[in-house]
Amino acid sequence: MEQFLNKAKSASRVLNALSGREKNDILKEMANSLREHSSSIIEANKIDMSEGEKNSLSSALMDRLFLDEKRIDAMAVAVEEIAALKEPVGRVLDGWITEDDLKIEKVSIPIGVIGIIYESRPNVTSDTAALCFKSSNVCVLKGGKEADNSNKAIAKVLQDVLLKNNLPKEIVSLIPDTSREGVAKLIKMDKYVDLIIPRGGAGLIKYVSQNATVSVVKHDKGQCHTYIDKDANLQNGIKIALNAKVQRPGVCNAMETLLVDKEIAKEALPQLKSAFDKAHTQLKGCSDTKSIIEVDEASDEDFDTEYLANILNIKVVDGVNGAIEHIVRFGSGHSESIITENISTAEEFLNAIDAAAVYVNASTRFTDGGAFGFGAEVGISTNKLHARGPMGIEGLTTYKFKIYGKGQIR
Repeated sequence: MEQFLNKAKSASRVLNALSGREKNDILKEMANSLREHSSSIIEANKIDMSEGEKNSLSSALMDRLFLDEKRIDAMAVAVEEIAALKEPVGRVLDGWITEDDLKIEKVSIPIGVIGIIYESRPNVTSDTAALCFKSSNVCVLKGGKEADNSNKAIAKVLQDVLLKNNLPKEIVSLIPDTSREGVAKLIKMDKYVDLIIPRGGAGLIKYVSQNATVSVVKHDKGQCHTYIDKDANLQNGIKIALNAKVQRPGVCNAMETLLVDKEIAKEALPQLKSAFDKAHTQLKGCSDTKSIIEVDEASDEDFDTEYLANILNIKVVDGVNGAIEHIVRFGSGHSESIITENISTAEEFLNAIDAAAVYVNASTRFTDGGAFGFGAEVGISTNKLHARGPMGIEGLTTYKFKIYGKGQIR
């Protein structure tokens, strides 16, 4: 592991020497190569899908794992969109002259070597590799074992492009030891690795956060809520809530709990149930919800569960303050939404909720690097320091100060 990471560290110096134009040209080559080798990637993915079926992976995980030509093309498009973004490295963020006549510039630079640990979704391999490459960071990737063949096929395509351009393949690499012990080593290699980004289940996040000596940016669970206020356009609210839950239930920005103002509960809940029944959503509810519609009972444990499945909790709350109190107790700092036509209520919700993304009259499903215009993201950061929300190329940079003098001493 140490020898592998030492090569990655050395590769970062080669990468830092590339111009923005050179990086963009190589990213475009990577996108084209993904399309050209889609058949070999799909064949590798079929092996993973077959193994997933044998191991009884959930439908949500199988959906995340699956690749076809359309999804591979989407991966290539994401790489092209990343190439089209403005150059993140070498930007002068600020500048001033001191009383001692020193000229100081605050300039963006890459973080260095970034370790990314993720599960299920093989498209993360190309997304994170492209984002790291664009921001002049070397990436060391640890994908989930369920996507091992797919990840290796995608990484090989990207590495072949690097080699073709006389660049070290270690700029984009999968760690050689994918065991739990391998991860344990990786997260303590602060001599070589500058940042760890874990994105996956609560167990993975907790383990990395508690054991890493390398700095960590967490992609924690998505305990997302939608609150339908008494002043909401109800049909708008139903449409948004339905999208937030059922459009793709197995992703972190899907809604897990729907909050409904008690003043409209008797009118709203039957209509919501009808809409979710058509989508075959399993509904769980509080006692007030159960008194209006037929649902399973929801416990505090349910309200604290990220289902990643077509299951939804419903809770009747006492206005916007009741919604805020519930989210403060159960939210994970990911994405929260209010449906209302009352501007004052909307602003109260926006200001009170401490989450990476807070919406008014829109689905939480938009918390995504692509949807935010970042091309893709290396994760949805629920941290408060360094980066928060969809973490694109700017989140993969830090800065240094360049100081120009004329012989000054102190």
